[in-house]
Amino acid sequence: MIVGTGIDITSIKRIKSLIEKKGEKFLQRVFTENEISYCNDRKDSASSFAARFAAKEAFLKALGKGIYQGISLRDISIENDTTGKPAIVLAEGIKVNRDIERFDKIHLSLSHEENLAIAMVIIESY
Repeated sequence: MIVGTGIDITSIKRIKSLIEKKGEKFLQRVFTENEISYCNDRKDSASSFAARFAAKEAFLKALGKGIYQGISLRDISIENDTTGKPAIVLAEGIKVNRDIERFDKIHLSLSHEENLAIAMVIIESY
């Protein structure tokens, strides 16, 4: 059964501008060390950062929460498995909400094209 869905679209130019203006301060506030390392190794790092930002926002929407409602963006990490498939990894010990135990599967899809990055999250419970 689907217990939450979320979608977010992010401007790659906006993320690139934030990185240029705020630098490490912005990156450290929003992304984990693994995400920063992964994105900086990519040819178009701004697209990768934007897609991960969109994924974090989409996940919060699927939970029915906004930013700063008990979970920080750094508590949500977007990591790739050995095949390159992105997945949401939650920081150990965080309390997403009182119903966290009911989540059996979190599906994530990312895409970016020209100036836009998009992410979709579906949370399932069996």
